[in-house]
Amino acid sequence: MKSEKKVKFREFATSSGKIVLAGKDAESNEQLISQVGKNEDILHTANPGSPFVNIKGKANKQDIKEASIFCASKSQDWRDNKKDVKIHVFKGVDTYKIKGMKTGTFGVKKHKTIVVKKRDVEEFLEN
Repeated sequence: MKSEKKVKFREFATSSGKIVLAGKDAESNEQLISQVGKNEDILHTANPGSPFVNIKGKANKQDIKEASIFCASKSQDWRDNKKDVKIHVFKGVDTYKIKGMKTGTFGVKKHKTIVVKKRDVEEFLEN
């Protein structure tokens, strides 16, 4: 029997105390999504190349905003362009995996899009 290696996620807490977890690579993104509750929020950049981010428990608007800034700050979109970043927000129940999808890749049935402003990411990174 193959043993699952315990993955350490990136982690931070929102101002309201919600724990936010983020993958570090394709493998940890895979494990992150496998532990998400069906009604928990997940975030990912509209463009490829970001961690999946999971807010544990019921998130409010401020939690989602803070987690989206965190997601944007860790993305290739931010690294390469240093401008506003589009983030998709969706629930665990809206993710799916079909045979043939690469490790760390998931489909999403429905999502909302929010735009993280450049200045918000810069302020987050300064603190």
